[in-house]
Amino acid sequence: MPFSEIFSMALQNIRANMLRAILTLMIIAFGIMALVGILTAIDAIAFSLNDNFSGLGANSFSIERKWAEVKSNRGGRRQKVGEAIHFDEAEEFKERFVFPAKVSVSFRATGLATVKYNDLKTNPNIVFVGVDENYFDVKGLDIEFGRPFSKTEVDAGQPKVIIGRDIVKQLFDSKPEKALDQIIQVGNIRYRVVGVLKSKGTSMGSSQDRAVYAPLLNVKSIYGTDDTDYDLVIAISNAKDMDAAQSESIGLFRQIRKLRPGEDEDFEIFASDSLVAILKENTTNLRLATIAIGLMTLLGAAIGLMNIMLVSVTERTREIGIYKALGATRRSILLQFLTEAIVICQFGGLVGIFLGILVGNIVTPLLGGTFLIPWGWMFLGFTLCMIVGVVSGFYPAMKAARLDPIESLRYE
Repeated sequence: MPFSEIFSMALQNIRANMLRAILTLMIIAFGIMALVGILTAIDAIAFSLNDNFSGLGANSFSIERKWAEVKSNRGGRRQKVGEAIHFDEAEEFKERFVFPAKVSVSFRATGLATVKYNDLKTNPNIVFVGVDENYFDVKGLDIEFGRPFSKTEVDAGQPKVIIGRDIVKQLFDSKPEKALDQIIQVGNIRYRVVGVLKSKGTSMGSSQDRAVYAPLLNVKSIYGTDDTDYDLVIAISNAKDMDAAQSESIGLFRQIRKLRPGEDEDFEIFASDSLVAILKENTTNLRLATIAIGLMTLLGAAIGLMNIMLVSVTERTREIGIYKALGATRRSILLQFLTEAIVICQFGGLVGIFLGILVGNIVTPLLGGTFLIPWGWMFLGFTLCMIVGVVSGFYPAMKAARLDPIESLRYE
């Protein structure tokens, strides 16, 4: 019997038991939906975080105070904090670091600032950052309207700011050109707007669109204290020089910190590529856990489908006897029932993949990700459905193929 005829008969039998087929199909669809939906959301969020980490610059690293856990005398654990990176240390490093690189010194003054323009004002959730002339290049931030700070403005601590798009939306009716050269207040201090950043979106609960950047010395004079910890970020020109740049940075900063030979560093190097590596490792484990859970869900669907196919074999025993009496071979009977199981699974997979992409991309924007079509997970869904169809349908199909035609024709 040609396979096209076997396939046609399988579709006819599925249509004859439409309600049962739909219920079985939906069990599989929801399993695939959960699997593809979660994996899609994980991928989309991972890509978004990767883009934001890359905003530090693929060839950048930072020098930070050391954070480490040490044992206390009572057997517990307490946190040992390295000394903050002071302004003079950061500036000395920036001046003495002779390497093909850009060095940026900055510090986050507050995340609770309020920005005012005439009678309008934002909520007290604006990030206020003091930056130098290299900050935007090192961080990979693009100024869409206006210009960056000049070195003269930074050295003089002039009251000028560059603002994010959320502030433009709230105070200037989403018109960046209207914001340029206007006077705004950050807290009680007046600043002139000289630039507007290109929108970067939200990641990990923070948004560069909801930030105001002013010259470092200006912000230091208002918010700086003796304990202020300054951010020191280095972006090198060539990624191949990363190890050499980090080694030179460690040596120079040890001198600046006046650490003796053999004494442990009270600071650490944190590279942007290490963030990406951590992200990849964690998301890989998360994907594997999701696939394991999805396989358990599909195992339940496979058992349900096998049960339905066994019931179908029992109900159609007399029909199978007629087929065999008319000359149908065991192979034809086996292929017909196996095809029915696979078709039900594949239709369920199609519905599940569509719902999974929909669910994954509904959840993703809420968590800071972007729309994504998961071709790899779609292929995984189809493959798993094929495996479930074969595994679930093989035993019922073998049982149908082995039925004795005489006993089948006498079956009531």
